[in-house]
Amino acid sequence: MQGFSRFLTYRLVRMLIALWCVVTVVFIVMRLSGDPVPLLLPPDAPIAEMERLRHEMGLDRPIYVQYGVFVTQALQGDFGRSIHFRTSAMTVVWERVPATLELAFASFLCAVVVAIPAGVLSAVKRGSTYDNIVMGVALVGQAAPTFYIGIMLILTCSLWLGLFPTSGRGEWRHLVLPAVTLGAFAMASIARITRSAVLEILRADFIRTARAKGLPEFWTIAKHTMRNAAIPIVTIVGLQLGNLLGGAVVTETIFSWPGIGRLAIQSIYSRDYPIVQSCVFITAAMFVVLNFLVDLAYGILDPRIRR
Repeated sequence: MQGFSRFLTYRLVRMLIALWCVVTVVFIVMRLSGDPVPLLLPPDAPIAEMERLRHEMGLDRPIYVQYGVFVTQALQGDFGRSIHFRTSAMTVVWERVPATLELAFASFLCAVVVAIPAGVLSAVKRGSTYDNIVMGVALVGQAAPTFYIGIMLILTCSLWLGLFPTSGRGEWRHLVLPAVTLGAFAMASIARITRSAVLEILRADFIRTARAKGLPEFWTIAKHTMRNAAIPIVTIVGLQLGNLLGGAVVTETIFSWPGIGRLAIQSIYSRDYPIVQSCVFITAAMFVVLNFLVDLAYGILDPRIRR
């Protein structure tokens, strides 16, 4: 128990350090993006008015004072006021988070349900026609750009066949094409890693012993193989879920999905920096928390890692 507590504390400290690094990077990027004051005033605003607004925003203070204020406000969830929406930037972003989570988890579920069984069967039937087809499809899924997959799905499934809407968020039919588009790369990656992990375990001596004792092949795979192959599979699954949460920008833009990725793109075009900073922080925080949960799963699956 003491070893697991030390393991948990170490991972938690790493997570907090990563979040602090994210806040610092957001602060630096905000300063490198330029002075936001001219965006808030008319082009012909007098210099005195610009200096007054700069003083109200605290931009005339020393950089280390600005950093301290920024970190303090970030810890309270305050990343400033949106230039476009005229309200708290974090409030605007949180309104879009449910749409991104819905899309990410639908893509994740689709990828896991399809990829893990396909990867296991591909490893069991190594060298067969099924194996070649699955790995060929996985290779295409990893190589094809997300925007290309999305456009082709819109062209075939929406315009030609009329099965699904081309854009928007509403009923379940609106979710199918974005979820498949976003989950295509994750599905291919998980399938390939699962196949490699299972193949490595199938060559182990204890698998030969289990088969020699007459244990059914199903139980050999389910009980012995999958348990020992779980670490790399959990790793790729956790990383892909984080990528799905943070990498939905292209998919949300193609399908006009009202998530934080599309909001970030729109805010970059309109130079609404508080919104962009809030989107970056929330996405990074979700990714860091997911990595923390993956580390915990390591400790549960393999007690040796706790040491």
